[in-house]
Amino acid sequence: MSWNTLLIDAGLSEREAEAVIVLSAKPNLKASELAKELGTTRLDAYNSLERLQSGGLVTVTVDRPMKFSSPPLKNVLEHLINIRKEQLKKIEQGFEDIKEGKIQDIQEDITLDLETDPKFAVLKERVHIFSKIEKMALESQHSLILTLGKFGILHLCRSTALSEVNKAAKRGVEVKVMAQLDRRTIRFFSELDSTIEVRHSDDLESQGTVMDQLEAIQYLNTEENPVGRGKTDAALLIQSSPFAESQRNLIESIWEEAIPFELASKRFTEERIVDPLKLTLEGGSFLDRIRDVLQISEELPESDSPFNLDAFMASGLEISDARKKLGKGGISSLNTFGIDIGSLLRQVGNRIGEELAFSLRKIDGHVEFLSEMMDWYEYAGLGELSYDADPIFHIKVHLLPDADNSDQLPLWELDDGIIEGTLLSRYSSMKEVIIERIQSSDNKDEFCRYNLILSDDN
Repeated sequence: MSWNTLLIDAGLSEREAEAVIVLSAKPNLKASELAKELGTTRLDAYNSLERLQSGGLVTVTVDRPMKFSSPPLKNVLEHLINIRKEQLKKIEQGFEDIKEGKIQDIQEDITLDLETDPKFAVLKERVHIFSKIEKMALESQHSLILTLGKFGILHLCRSTALSEVNKAAKRGVEVKVMAQLDRRTIRFFSELDSTIEVRHSDDLESQGTVMDQLEAIQYLNTEENPVGRGKTDAALLIQSSPFAESQRNLIESIWEEAIPFELASKRFTEERIVDPLKLTLEGGSFLDRIRDVLQISEELPESDSPFNLDAFMASGLEISDARKKLGKGGISSLNTFGIDIGSLLRQVGNRIGEELAFSLRKIDGHVEFLSEMMDWYEYAGLGELSYDADPIFHIKVHLLPDADNSDQLPLWELDDGIIEGTLLSRYSSMKEVIIERIQSSDNKDEFCRYNLILSDDN
């Protein structure tokens, strides 16, 4: 018995069986090439390929033009046999349900399967992708989330999808836009309806759309030229509630940390960084920490315990000595809660340094930039800096922290944090510069130094 006969007996049409046999022997064929092999038209070949794709028997590359392949014939036949087994199992179960009078239940189950069965499609070219986004905006009932990356807002405003997105927002659909703001495209956000909330995030570069937790679009490829026609753009359309919901949850988790448009846009409109500064504290159980501070040795009960009025009156109405001592403590007492003032001041310093680097961003040369940074630092009266090129280019930080006074505000952490934040903000994205911070222990006149290892030195 031939492969052709087996595949037809397993449920494929004659044309589909011939296509699978050809694609198994000659993978990565274009539709026109397959049509030539089959002696048919390209449209007929596309129709067969669409049915084979939906059955999981043909794979397609995200290229232009698309290329099709099929697994080995024995794997194809095994797949078809498993499908037939599953279908036979459902028929047998359905027959048993009919005999027991459960016909209505079967109809409801079939309807549910049709509604939840995931579907996938590849969208090619930007015009077709935004045509689908336009349709999603038109059909949305509850929510529409668009992730636009750096230049997606430009493409949206050049498409007819913008009008439907704005209309969706006006009729009460919750529309959110996550993007990476850029000075070249920031003006296009004004074309969005005023009810649409926009946020900026550096952590989400991808583009896509999620509608009503029912279907989603995820970009696979974007043309490098942001003002191009998007002929090589490609996206995957997923009609699956579980997938759409997971995508929405992922975006929502990033959304909470993202920066509102009004604040993020000030970088480009007012030349200032005014983003919220979120400080982090040391981890661990804060309940355990305060129990230690208040000298509470008793373990917490695992169930409700009887109320003891005498014990409550004896211990609850008078503030403990440990609590009184804590209230009179200075900065050092904060350490008992895991609140490291030095760490917080360094984080504030990093932010000041980020803003300083942003203000000096138009200075191109390394030496010129560093000279201006050092001049500002010393002019502000924060301390003394010096640099040398031996053995490699480095900046020396001359700070004299008072290690004996634990209750002194550690301003040296703020000062050093400014230098650290300035250098990291300026150079962390440059592959030709590596920054090393080395704490000085032997040299009392040198708090630390920052080595700037340039590509030439490497």
